[in-house]
Amino acid sequence: MSPSNRLRQQIAFIAEVDKVKNVFRRSYISDQSRHENDAEHSWHFCLMAMILIEHSNQPDLDLLKVLKMAIIHDIVEIDAGDTYIYDEEAKKSQYEKESQAADRIFGMLPEDQERAYREIWEEFEAGKSKEAIFAKTIDRMHPMLLNYLAEGKAWNDHGITAEDVRRVNSRIESGSQELWQFAESLIEECVEKGWLLLK
Repeated sequence: MSPSNRLRQQIAFIAEVDKVKNVFRRSYISDQSRHENDAEHSWHFCLMAMILIEHSNQPDLDLLKVLKMAIIHDIVEIDAGDTYIYDEEAKKSQYEKESQAADRIFGMLPEDQERAYREIWEEFEAGKSKEAIFAKTIDRMHPMLLNYLAEGKAWNDHGITAEDVRRVNSRIESGSQELWQFAESLIEECVEKGWLLLK
């Protein structure tokens, strides 16, 4: 018995998204030996969401939806590439490029799954539902933590200052006041240790 067309589509999608392992981010892994890839980021994002969900500003989050957002949010970077969070110019065209990538990549799935996963991706991008707000909180918190563990290496590579880090990551507070307080303490410690410049 030959595989159904539906199964062929699903396997083709699964094979295609293996490419996310070759999309490298600006953040270094904690030992500073290399840059992190998108697959590693998505895995760590999932783990952080599971562990830290109790610190969300909103009760009764749908954790499964948050995890779906975490797993698929960067799949579009297979085509669009990683946009550095501190690159304001690149961010202007980010959604357009990523939306085109979403058309192609999610379009590989059977129609019902294409629609379902595209909706999850769009919900994350919009950042308005309580799950998306918390997911974006973790998505910002994760590279901050890696930068701290790597002694500010990526920040220093790109001339990022404490003011930049606070401005770009302040939205963490909308998802978790407690995590934002912790993030601010990391920023202060990095400044004190000379890992992050004030200006």
